[in-house]
Amino acid sequence: MYTIVIIIIIIASILLGLVVLMQNSKGGGLASEFSSSNQILGVRKTADFLEKATWTLAVVIVVLSFVSGFLAKDVNKSKELEGIKSKAQTAQTTSLPQAAPITAPSSDEGM
Repeated sequence: MYTIVIIIIIIASILLGLVVLMQNSKGGGLASEFSSSNQILGVRKTADFLEKATWTLAVVIVVLSFVSGFLAKDVNKSKELEGIKSKAQTAQTTSLPQAAPITAPSSDEGM
C-alpha cells in the first residue's frame, strides 16, 4: 500500500509540473503553444481548467504525503515486530550445549 501511494504521488507531481508549465504567465508561458485547446474550450475556460487542475493536484500531493507518513510508521512497526518474532523463533530453535555423559569409571583406572 505504501508503494502505491508513493507511485501516485510521483505521477501527480509530474502532472502538476506539466500543468504549471501549460499555464499562461506574464511571459506567455506554454499556454500559447496549446492553441488548439484554447480554440476548443476558449481561452478563459482553459485557464480555469488549468487553475483547478493545479489546485487539485497540489491538494492530492499534500494529502497523499500525509497518508504516506502514517503508512511509513505502520511499515516500520510491522518490520520491527517481524524482527522481534524472528529473533524469538531463532532463540527457541537454538539449543544450549549438552553436557558430556557421565560414565562409570572402569576397573583399569583404579589401579
